[in-house]
Amino acid sequence: MAAKRNDALPPPVLNDRYAVGSVIGRGGAATVYAATDLLLGRAVAIKVFTTRAESAQALRLQEAEARLLGRLNHHALTTLLDAGVDATDPVHPRIYLVMERVPGHDLRQRLRGGPLTATQVTALGAEMADALHYVHEQGYLHRDLKPANVLLLDDRPDHRIRAKLADFGISTIIGTPEGENTTGTAAYLAPEIAEGGDAEPASDVYSLGLVLLEAATAQVAFPGTITESLRARLERDPAVPGTLPPTFTAVLRDMLERHPDDRPPLPQIAVELQNAYLAELVHARMLDPALLPHEARRMTAARRYDVPDGEETFDRVAHLARRLLRAPMAQLSVLDSERNHIRGAAGLPTGYSLPRTDPFCADPVTTGRPVAVEDVRADPRTWRSTLLTTRPDIRSSAGAPLVTADGSGIGAITVFDREPRSFTQQELADLAELAALVMRGLELRLAAGAVPRPADQGPF
Repeated sequence: MAAKRNDALPPPVLNDRYAVGSVIGRGGAATVYAATDLLLGRAVAIKVFTTRAESAQALRLQEAEARLLGRLNHHALTTLLDAGVDATDPVHPRIYLVMERVPGHDLRQRLRGGPLTATQVTALGAEMADALHYVHEQGYLHRDLKPANVLLLDDRPDHRIRAKLADFGISTIIGTPEGENTTGTAAYLAPEIAEGGDAEPASDVYSLGLVLLEAATAQVAFPGTITESLRARLERDPAVPGTLPPTFTAVLRDMLERHPDDRPPLPQIAVELQNAYLAELVHARMLDPALLPHEARRMTAARRYDVPDGEETFDRVAHLARRLLRAPMAQLSVLDSERNHIRGAAGLPTGYSLPRTDPFCADPVTTGRPVAVEDVRADPRTWRSTLLTTRPDIRSSAGAPLVTADGSGIGAITVFDREPRSFTQQELADLAELAALVMRGLELRLAAGAVPRPADQGPF
């Protein structure tokens, strides 16, 4: 029996827990609502399937997506928080999924305002390639890669772009034929799918290539009706403009090879896009070329630990550092490839960022050891600090790096005084010990959520 639609709205409160709000997304198989978790007081997104559960096949697909999402744990994938059954219509119950609600907008909406910069698109590509490789490692294909399924958390030009890959509604187990039905969005299907073949990991690679090409040009490579788009796929290759950076163009052309066997594996793609991204940073004078040999590994570690913003723990660490060294101000910062992000503070604001070169975080990370400045006005190392332009009362500082088990610096704990001051070796050792305790906590947090992969398996 064919699956029927069930477009009735869910109840105002699902499962006595989730207050359902407005529609924030709609597809052929489900509708996504903004909602509030009344128990935990947090914003969530609820995906309610619109097919009736009287279809056994439809129910199996819905259950399969819930199981799939429940297994996935990656910083660049949307997180499943809960699942349940909407029994408003007891004869035709519907499965619903409770997802994290990603602030911001999707890539499709963003591209209405024009293409991403070369720095943004290479960073996005490296992150999405790593996330997609993780999905494949779990034994699944995505099969519906498109800009609307790339959710942007941060796409400011002077920040590293952050995104999450969403919507695994038509995912399949690798090696399982789909049968006669072609699924996915026509404009982003690989040629082998357009010809009626089965999807494979290389098919996701091709689709990701089309998404990145569109991100770089703000133009759909194969527009038109479903028939027109699929026919064009078989008649020509997508046009890659010669104005794109050469390193990015090379990997993009490889991803868009017509034959699946000619497309490189995702770990290689992720590394090549990472290298293209670093080359763009150097070109934009945002990264010292001398740091290139170590920067890729350091960025790998920073993304692997993915230190979040807004956690009370980091403010408490800053307060502890302030008391430990008897200083009026302290901060915990994380250094990515483009910015120095303040994740915790005492006596200073938090939740903002500074240029990557700001020395109070960059110098401990670069040297790998505690760094003290007795008088910031007399020391040339700190004259380039943006922080000092907003806080001229800072006169001295001491910082210790946050160092991972493999020796990569991802940030620093820094204390500040309003008077010139000499910090003792014992004080610097205490600050380094506090930094080591923070890293131990981050390692435990990472182990509780997911088993970290070796750094050589991808850039993140």
